[in-house]
Amino acid sequence: MIVRNPLGPSSEALEHIVLYDVPWEAYEAILHAVGDRRLRHSYDRGTLEIMSPLKRHDRAKKILSRLIEMMAYELKIEIQSIGSTTLRKQPKEKGLEPDECYYVAHEADVRDKEDYDPVRDPPPDLAVEVDVTNSSVSRMNIYSGLGVPEVWRMKGEEITFHRLGRNGQYSLIDHSQSFPLISPEILEGYLSQRFDVSENALIKKFLIWLRKAAK
Repeated sequence: MIVRNPLGPSSEALEHIVLYDVPWEAYEAILHAVGDRRLRHSYDRGTLEIMSPLKRHDRAKKILSRLIEMMAYELKIEIQSIGSTTLRKQPKEKGLEPDECYYVAHEADVRDKEDYDPVRDPPPDLAVEVDVTNSSVSRMNIYSGLGVPEVWRMKGEEITFHRLGRNGQYSLIDHSQSFPLISPEILEGYLSQRFDVSENALIKKFLIWLRKAAK
């Protein structure tokens, strides 16, 4: 069964396809066939959703990634940025491409690894998820199955931090476990300025705050 986005063929429409009863082998074959094209795949036990991101999605996630990378540099926190690398776990029958993801606590463990190996490597310590449309597949459920310890989620203008518990469920947290200085409210304040100032001006303001907060 295929469900397409009802927005139609407009250039601003989000191409949205959902496939059901997709075997794991077919999911991997689709990933191989698609290659490096800019598509987001969400796979959960036979249901595969494919989306093509919009500008408003990518703009928000890139600013978030710049803020994260600025924090890491300024606070001397070692990270490995692996962007939208496909994360998957065959025993759980789950897989996706995060908007952005990072190794923080496990950076040293994967520093010499050129490629991601789901059998060998731990999951990234932090994933960033920007929602600009309703999804047919729960990506948070996939993140849980993959064992990603922390997810930052932006929906509309609201940002929330989620930490994975021993029960396999995410709970809301007030401050990041990867970057303890930062809270959702602080990020919301800077992200809301993206319509009024340039990205560089926004990053500069954030850097001034960060240096004061780190003292």
